[in-house]
This record gives sequence, C-alpha cells and structure tokens, in this order.
Amino acid sequence: MAEGSDHGDDGRLDVRLVPAVIVVWATALAGTTFLRESGAALTALLSAGAAALLLAGPVRRKARGMRGKQAGRGRTLPVTLAVACLLGAAVALHCTVDAAKRESGPLAAAVSEGNPVVIQVRVAGIPAPVPAPGGSGEGRWMVQAELENLTAHGSIVSGTATLTVLGNGAWKDVRPGQSVRTTGIPKEPRPGEPDAATLSASTGPTQVGSAFDPKDSAARARERFSQSAAELLEPDPAGLLPGMVVGDTSTLPASLKAAMETCGMTHLTAVSGSNCSLILAGFILLARSLRLSRPLAAIAAVLGLAAFVLLVGPDPSVLRASVMGFVGLVALTTGQRGRSLSFLCLATTALLLISPGLAVSFGFLLSVLATLGIVLLARRLTSWFPPWVPRWLAAGVSVPLSAQLACGPVIVLVQPQLSPYALAANVVAGIFVAPVTILGTLAVPVSALVPGLAPVLFFVAGNAAAAVAATARYFAGLPGSGLPWADGPVGVSAMVLLSALTLLGTWAALHPTGVMVGVRGLHQRLVRSLQDREVRNGARPGGSITFHRKRRSKHGRLESCKHPSGRNPQWLLPKIPGPRARPGPRALRRTASAGVTRRPPR
Repeated sequence: MAEGSDHGDDGRLDVRLVPAVIVVWATALAGTTFLRESGAALTALLSAGAAALLLAGPVRRKARGMRGKQAGRGRTLPVTLAVACLLGAAVALHCTVDAAKRESGPLAAAVSEGNPVVIQVRVAGIPAPVPAPGGSGEGRWMVQAELENLTAHGSIVSGTATLTVLGNGAWKDVRPGQSVRTTGIPKEPRPGEPDAATLSASTGPTQVGSAFDPKDSAARARERFSQSAAELLEPDPAGLLPGMVVGDTSTLPASLKAAMETCGMTHLTAVSGSNCSLILAGFILLARSLRLSRPLAAIAAVLGLAAFVLLVGPDPSVLRASVMGFVGLVALTTGQRGRSLSFLCLATTALLLISPGLAVSFGFLLSVLATLGIVLLARRLTSWFPPWVPRWLAAGVSVPLSAQLACGPVIVLVQPQLSPYALAANVVAGIFVAPVTILGTLAVPVSALVPGLAPVLFFVAGNAAAAVAATARYFAGLPGSGLPWADGPVGVSAMVLLSALTLLGTWAALHPTGVMVGVRGLHQRLVRSLQDREVRNGARPGGSITFHRKRRSKHGRLESCKHPSGRNPQWLLPKIPGPRARPGPRALRRTASAGVTRRPPR
C-alpha cells in the first residue's frame, strides 16, 4: 500500500478515541485503588460532565453563528469528550458494583473477621506456581475458583463469588470443573483484583464432585504436550517450547529464564501478542488458500484464535495478548495507522470496561504500549530501509525496535537495567518464533490424533526453540549485557530521551544522503549568519584584513575612516538604478583614497 495511506485519507491520525482511552484508564485506576469508596460520586461527576458538554455545544455554536462545516468542526470536540466521560462513568459504575459485591457478598463477613472457615469451591482455572520470597517457587500454588458455600460459626452461607486460593503442593493436581472442600482464612484481595477474597488454604483439597469443563480437556492436552517435549528434547527446548506454545512455564530452567530477562526476551517465555498474531495470520492464510471469501476467512480465523486461547487457557493475560495481537496484525497488514490506532483504542477501552482491574497491571500496560509502538512506528521504520533490503528483514527489525522504544520507559520501572543487546537478540530470535509457534501448536492435536507424526513436529519446533534459547544465553553472556539504570522518574526520563535519540540515530543511519544535505544546509546557514554578523559590526566578509588610513577632519584632527573597503572598492559604492550601472571616475577616486586593502601575510 502506498505510503500516503499510512495516515488515512486526510494525512492525519484518527485520535478521536484517544480521550476516551485516557478517561477510561484514569477512572479505572482511580476506582480500583484510592477511590474505591467513592465510585458513585465519580460516576455522577462524569455523567454530569458528559451532559454539560452535550448541552454547551449547541449554545456555543449558536452564540458564535457557526454554520455548515464550521459548525461540524465545532461539534466534534465536545461530542468526543462527552463520549469519553460517558465511558468513564460506565467504568466507575462497574467499580462501584464490584465494591458493593465485596462489601455485601457471602465472603464479606468472613473477610472482615479473619477467622478460619470451611469452604467449598469449584475450580475455575489452571494451578500455577507462586514464587516464594527466596525465589525457589516451590510448595505454594495459586488457582482461581468460584465459591459454592462456606461454613462459619456453625452456619452454611451460599452465594456466588470469585476468589483466589493459595495452597500447598497438593493444589497443583486440581482440575477445572472439580468441586473441592478445604479450610483456610479469607483475606482482603489486593487493589485492582476482581476477586472478592484471597483464601490462604491451610489444608489440601478434598474432591466432593466433578463436572465437565472444556478447560480440563485443555489442561490435559497441555500436560501431554509438556511430557512429550520433556521426553524428546533437551532441557532448554523442553522447558521453552511448552511456554511459547501453550503457556506452560513450569519446566523452564531458572538459568534460561534469567538469561532471557537479561537480554530483554521475557515476552518469549510465554504466550504473547506475537504468538497470537502468528496463529491468526496462519488461520487467515489457510482459509484464503481454501478459496474462502473474506468474511468467511475472518470468521474462521477468529474461531481458530478462540480455540488457541482455550488451549492455552483463557487467563486475562492470554485474552489481552490475543486482542493486542489482533490489533498489531491489523496495523502491519493494512498500513492505515489511523484505523489501527482506532482499533487499539477500541480494544483497550473494551478490555477496561470488562475488567477495570487491568488498569493496575504492568503486563497490560506493556501490551498496549508495544502495540501502540507497532501501530505508530513499525511501517514507518520499515519504509526507511533502502529498496535492496528484503521486506521481511526490514519488518523483522522494525517491529521489535518500535515495541522496545515504546515499552522501554515502563520496563525500567519494573527492572531498572539497560539491555544494549535486546534489539539484536529479539531480531535473531524472531526468525525462529514462527516455526516454534506454528509447528508447536500443530503438534498438540497431531500428538492426540496421529501420534506417529508428532516426533517430526517436535523435532523441528524443538530445534527452533533451542535456537531461541541459545540466542538468549549468548547475548546474556556478552560483557555489559545488563547495565544498571536509574529507577524512578529519573530513570523513566532518561529512557524516554534514549528512545528519542535511538529513533533519530536510526533515521540518520538509514538516510545518509539526507544527513549530508542537512549538514550542508546547516553549514551554509552558519556561514551566512557569521557573514551577516560581520556586516552588522562594520567588517567586510571575505577573509581579508582592512587597514584604515587617517585623514584630516574639518576641525584639523586626524580621525579613522568609517567606511572599510574590503577587497573590492566597488562594494562600498551605493547602488545606482539600472541593470548594469557602473561607478564613475570620481566615485572610484574617492573610494581609493578612503582606505587600502591588503592580504594577510601567510
């Protein structure tokens, strides 16, 4: 697509939904943290602001006499801000409802008392290990569950609520759909968490019932995949392949995890937006190769992505990765930054409306920033490369660079260090991400339907995963791979400046001719400025030294001549009208007697 289409029809980005994202995010952040008890007041305030903007617009246009296009332009901004306020009011109302459920729900009394209870829950998620303070990560497991009933003070309380269970190693074997009973102390959840409570289980789970749950089937498929990888591959690819394909990072070696963190490849240890983009693109290509129409291909691709999300596990991180991966794929394929930015704003707003707790998640913020960098910079950076550079190589460098530039200022808040080899490591590893994701995902159903073909897919995908692991270990072992960086606002400001300088340096490296033209133009401006300054100070530009003679004034005193001659005596003469006017002999004699110009000695 033409480069001019990057901006849309009018050459500008469509930023009409940006105020809505800002208001919604700020409202969700306030409603889930320091304004949890004032959600109703915040809802009323934003609703009143929206009504005021909608009513004040026609009055202002009528008072100024706006008509036609002028009135349409004057109507856009108030309506945009009013829509942003209405969406913010909806998020504030959601936060208010969640706070009311916590205060009056079935777990509210038990949370306020802090006494042990007997509780029966239905497992709704996949158990995940919880890192211990010492970094061992053993012994504690976390799982999402739904309340069925609890027993406290001899009475049974039933109701609906979601909670997070933290327990010992016995909880790693529970499956989605199982009903289990345990004892523990319910506690207040962390700010931003959508759960009603966090249960610290003091005993293991006792199964009391079971029901069919698709998540259970997906969990069993992930376990078979991880076991097959452990049997057929070396430790590094056996731990990395399940993480990149199905999101299982339980067998990832600690040394490999540290190496990938050092060289900025943490997003490759689990399912991210890039994996979802590859899966979606693969389904689109498959549907188009089968001669399906565009609507049917889109529906098939969305269904395939939904199946992939179910396989990995519909956790909030996977859901946001799939949404951001879809937006990133749209940005890279359509080339219309205005529409891509609108899709990103819509996706971000929808996710915050569904789950306001995402506003306090660093992972969600990094996903949005990475997608924003791809939307705004990726295609522009790709267009900077010379024509002889392959398109796939230019995109392979532009996509990680744009995401890194956008995420850098936030990453230093979580991990205050500089990874100078992050771009090179991600570019090299990006070559192997596609075969790992596509072939690894294909190996999941093949291992269950045609077990004989599974080793071939595991061999190819495992070698690609081994290459990713080797890349991480190589760049992490280079000197200066993890340089210390300032934390806090100073570190963020410094990283913003470094990102801007990196973008400028990239343009300069890919446009040497433009740099030379700019340098020459700057040099000419500097020379012209110096010449003008010499003229204002009474000197003749040209590099000569002027010696002035003394002449006798009318009062009998010697004084210096105030008119330097320079090299050419005609420079001092006034301009005479005419295309080819020449000075007369009297003017030449007067100029010659005013001063003598000599060249400086060598």
